[in-house]
Amino acid sequence: MSRPDPRQTAALSAALSGAVDLSGLKARADATRDQQTSAPSSSGAPPRTSTSEFVIDVTEETFQDEVVERSLQVPVIVDLWAEWCGPCKQLSPMLERLAEAGNGAWILAKVDVDANPRVAQLFGVQSIPTVVAIAGGQPVEAFAGAQPEPQVKQWLSSLLDALRDRLPGIRAAEEGTPEAEPEPEPEDPRFTEAETAFEQGDYAKAEAAYRKILDAEPANEQAKEALAQVRFLARAESADPSVIVRADTSPEDIDAQLSAADVELASQRVEQAFARLLAVIRRTSGEDRDRARTHLVELFGLFPPEDQNVAKARRDLASALY
Repeated sequence: MSRPDPRQTAALSAALSGAVDLSGLKARADATRDQQTSAPSSSGAPPRTSTSEFVIDVTEETFQDEVVERSLQVPVIVDLWAEWCGPCKQLSPMLERLAEAGNGAWILAKVDVDANPRVAQLFGVQSIPTVVAIAGGQPVEAFAGAQPEPQVKQWLSSLLDALRDRLPGIRAAEEGTPEAEPEPEPEDPRFTEAETAFEQGDYAKAEAAYRKILDAEPANEQAKEALAQVRFLARAESADPSVIVRADTSPEDIDAQLSAADVELASQRVEQAFARLLAVIRRTSGEDRDRARTHLVELFGLFPPEDQNVAKARRDLASALY
């Protein structure tokens, strides 16, 4: 797929691919909103609003509904900007104009990073403007910096071509037909209980709820994937970032190695996390080796099966074991 500048953006897109969990943002934003109901915007700048149905202003509180849910039908292009950013003032109006011309084949979601820092942190943004394409609830492409309009158009065209058969809203918008409303799925109260606990940050209760589902349905893939996410987030949030130094200076400390891998993965250093655990597997035996292998396989479950980092790590794991 063409990108505006592959040299600048390949690393960003690779870091995003399959390694960003968007599900926790809404819960965190809701918790902050409950604690700071009347708190003003941290940026000090008045929020920008849009009257267009194809260009929307998004906050941490609305990200789940406006970005993740919409991306199940059409791509949502997230424009991470700030009032003080000069290049943003060049790129943002261009994206708005292209979104209007797209007539709903994709949606532009504008995020002020000063007012919504968690969104920028979620994507590991190091500079702005940064543009991230969300499709099917996951980041799929990204680029950083103000790019010429022809290159941005080519990037958007390639993106739509790649996703047209996966997202029904693209073709519907291009053909001028209304999108078919998806049939609502009946809610499973067991999952509702688990998801509520997860959103409240009660990881122990959420894990217990997902385990209960799996006790009754051992093959329930949705519960398996959710349980892996809950376990990982609970570990990663409680881990001390300095554990990486401890692990590097004490290779024999298996607990430190496992925690360091979690911290690395949480900060999107996927290859380093996998390589750390593979190194433990190669130099240990018995219970220590089994703990590292089990931990690594559990981390694999956080990614789509086709993820390239996972595929390579699985091959390396097989080589290390046999």
